[in-house]
Amino acid sequence: MDLWHIVVLAIIQGLTEFLPISSSAHLILPSQLLGWPDQGLAFDVAVHVGTLAAVVWYFRRDVGRLAQAWVTDTWHRRVGQDSGLAWAIIVGTIPAGLAGILLNDIISTQLRSGLVIAATTIGFGLVLWWSDAVGRRERELPGLRLRDALIIGLAQAIALIPGTSRSGITMTAALFLGFTRESAARFSFLLSIPLITAAGLLKILELISLGEGADWESIALGAAVSFVSAVVCIHLFLQFLERIGLMPYVIYRLLLGVVLLFVLW
Repeated sequence: MDLWHIVVLAIIQGLTEFLPISSSAHLILPSQLLGWPDQGLAFDVAVHVGTLAAVVWYFRRDVGRLAQAWVTDTWHRRVGQDSGLAWAIIVGTIPAGLAGILLNDIISTQLRSGLVIAATTIGFGLVLWWSDAVGRRERELPGLRLRDALIIGLAQAIALIPGTSRSGITMTAALFLGFTRESAARFSFLLSIPLITAAGLLKILELISLGEGADWESIALGAAVSFVSAVVCIHLFLQFLERIGLMPYVIYRLLLGVVLLFVLW
């Protein structure tokens, strides 16, 4: 890929991985509108590594505290606030993991069309608006229970359908459960860590099995750009979330979905 393609696609991946606007909907546009070549598996690995590093780095204190509490409390057979949140992340990851294993072939062969992505971009954008409009926004993250984590995890499994947006659907579920916007976003970001890790490892194994040569300069640049864009995205999103709400993202999704329908119909 050209240098320009690498930078633009890495920025797109870094931003859309965590904003509730669907990364798959955005990554289809450069090829459809501009005729750009497919970025390839090696580049997918690079940007996954970059976005994973970004969310782990940004929440490094939370990750360290939760991991330490989980190990300590599990050893002593007790559950505290931090270890309980760690268990919630584990429980919330299971549905998407199982769905990925059982339904990957169906999703990859039947649900990756541009029209599906356009429909889910619009449909789940409207559901995001509904959840923000009717949600009580009273509950905070320390009050999250395993039942809540399971419901949010089941919603995360739906995000395997392209165009849904993993962050969007998990925030939607959390808002319906009465959580504040910030708590919904923070749990969504923390919940992304094991899933992005698993997806990245699978792509690495696939890359190794194919035995393809790697353009290490492109991989390093893609990982670095996606890392920086993802860190900036997470920081600004959390800074302005309570101030501007989710309506701008809903409107953007609706406009993006209409553009996709116009381009692909």
